[in-house]
Amino acid sequence: MTVSILGCGWYGLALAKALLADGITIKGSTTSPDKLALLEEAGIVPFLLDLSENLPLSADLFDCDILIISIPPKARSGAGAEYVPKLKRVIDAIQLSPIKKVILISSTGIYADLNQEVTEQTPPQPNTPAGQVLFEAEELFRRQNIFKTTTIRFGGLIGPGRDPGRFFAGKKGIPNGLAPVNLIYLDDCIGITRAIIQQDVFGITVNACTPHHPPKRAFYTQAAAKAGLALREFLPELGEWKIVNSAVIGEAVRYEYKIDNWSNWLQ
Repeated sequence: MTVSILGCGWYGLALAKALLADGITIKGSTTSPDKLALLEEAGIVPFLLDLSENLPLSADLFDCDILIISIPPKARSGAGAEYVPKLKRVIDAIQLSPIKKVILISSTGIYADLNQEVTEQTPPQPNTPAGQVLFEAEELFRRQNIFKTTTIRFGGLIGPGRDPGRFFAGKKGIPNGLAPVNLIYLDDCIGITRAIIQQDVFGITVNACTPHHPPKRAFYTQAAAKAGLALREFLPELGEWKIVNSAVIGEAVRYEYKIDNWSNWLQ
């Protein structure tokens, strides 16, 4: 089996290494020429790909069994409007390729904070630029009928290089301290993606978020203590919030979280 990963960043590179260990041939793209050697050293067939440039896309990169798209919309930096046009170029390339299975990486940010629990059956009502762009991208892929897309909506990403104990550094009076967290550790991001591939589950949407949602104040205070850093100061208030759970994992996708309780993990 050959899997191509568009975007070998924090998650994409770690996923690539895990799939290589499964005996899968990996092709991976980066926008940085300096990173090509790093990909090659890891055993990945490297490609330089910048979708913002109007250059022909390599047919070889799209010659694979499964395509994983892990490209952030960068809405906060003002590049959100370019995201869907970039993905339309990717779809054009898929249509000229043998690809029949796609995994699109999205975010639980497509759900607005409407003071409720949400699952994959909850209609998203994105109210941020990033959420709106991601939902438009999801709909774009959902409308395609020559290949099947499974969309993974990741919660907030933590793991190596993303220590939650360092979040909110130097801030005081942080609002909404009683709002629940919706996070996922890198190992579980990889585990869920591998499960989808191994179980051949395509054509669905998956919320990938650890099923434990302690208040922000409790979680980040404990995380800072574990990291040996100054404790964060949250306001003991509950403003807008959501709890992101999955009705799919454990049913359509058989998977058990490696981290299912943040308090235990932080101890």
